[in-house]
Amino acid sequence: MSTETLAAGLETALPTTLFRFATAGSVDDGKSTLVGRLLHDSKAILADTLDAVARTSADRGFGGEKGGIDLALLTDGLRAEREQGITIDVAYRYFATDRRSFILADCPGHVQYTKNTVTGASTADAVVVLIDARKGVLEQTRRHLSVLQLLRVAHVIVAVNKIDLVDFSEQVFRDIEADVQKVARELGLGSDGVADLLVVPVSALDGDNVVDRSERTPWYTGPALLEVLETLPAADELEAELESFRFPVQLVIRPQGALAPDAVAAGLDVEAYRDYRAYAGQITEGSVKVGDEVSVISPGHEPRTTTVIGIDFAGQSLEEAAAPQSVAVRLADEIDIARGDTIAAAGTVRESTADLYASLAWLSPKPLREGQKVLVKHGTRTVQALVRNVTGKLDLATFNVEPASNLELNDIGHAQLRLSAPLPLENYLHHRRTGAFLVIDPIDGNTLAAGLVKDHPGDHEDERYVI
Repeated sequence: MSTETLAAGLETALPTTLFRFATAGSVDDGKSTLVGRLLHDSKAILADTLDAVARTSADRGFGGEKGGIDLALLTDGLRAEREQGITIDVAYRYFATDRRSFILADCPGHVQYTKNTVTGASTADAVVVLIDARKGVLEQTRRHLSVLQLLRVAHVIVAVNKIDLVDFSEQVFRDIEADVQKVARELGLGSDGVADLLVVPVSALDGDNVVDRSERTPWYTGPALLEVLETLPAADELEAELESFRFPVQLVIRPQGALAPDAVAAGLDVEAYRDYRAYAGQITEGSVKVGDEVSVISPGHEPRTTTVIGIDFAGQSLEEAAAPQSVAVRLADEIDIARGDTIAAAGTVRESTADLYASLAWLSPKPLREGQKVLVKHGTRTVQALVRNVTGKLDLATFNVEPASNLELNDIGHAQLRLSAPLPLENYLHHRRTGAFLVIDPIDGNTLAAGLVKDHPGDHEDERYVI
């Protein structure tokens, strides 16, 4: 999406949905200060919190004789973060403007905390990647952009921060913008529908182009950062019309006679309550209406087709529901359905398989090796798996997939796993939620990797890193 397109859309777009975004970048790029500036200038900070931060800033001599507050203290909540002046864990903040409500994830920049960036970006509609104007594109920048391409984040905004420290130089900004565009082209970001990409010059410390457009960058004619965030469509809006209905079952609701007293107390029809049977969970993709034909996908069974006869939410009956609503679905036929099964739009799900070809963002100091036994958590189902082989890992310098027999911490690579039970696996390229899974250590239960489903071994043959 071009700057001109975004600017033109600002006058007509009035999004009211909840918008999730995350920040990423290298160490000391100013992520926490940028988040603090967004919260401060959008008036999302309570007066007592602001007073406490002002006192702490004064005690530390922040700003010298001019005073002021250290905006990073508004987000760095852990004691270790405040003492060291770094971000260690993902900090979630909530704020709203007249146009939209936001959930913000401030991710750490250190290499050893890249897994936190994966966590924050995995559910984000957009990610703001910061670059220090004095340093330009670094290896960690390339790593973060690779992760965003891997996760198929819908919108990527690159904020060239500390533009005030290079005298608001247009040339410095244009050089960094060109480098970012080069990396994006190599990764496939900003093309083929992978993501929108926009580069914005900002000063988080002074507020230039953060909430309001700055007069000190007359050569930049695009919108301020907050204007962009208020205008971009959420991922759910983009995907609602494109994706087919997917509903992993989390709970089977069957009160029977044991809960009849509760039904009487609530004034419900006891007989109807006794016969009530529904399947509760969160719609992960698409939408469903009463009367729709659906298929029930269970391991070891052929897909079984039935019809939706009811959708319940908080004691009310709905005619239609869509992602990401959590509802209870009633079906016309009595089918053996258990937690971990999937209800999907009829005719849209392929057969379950025990062969998993995947892209992995390795998040553990324990390396991944061939022959290793792990757990795979897909939706509400967890199964044992064996790592059959590692087929390669991404070289951040060239963005080529190089041969590899193992994956180390922060590596991004490809692997083939054999599952102990078949799962309804779908390519992450087309199904962002049902195409994702976690690799878990069977001994201590820690997460080892974030995984994305690929279709077949042929996907690994291309020299370029394409998901």
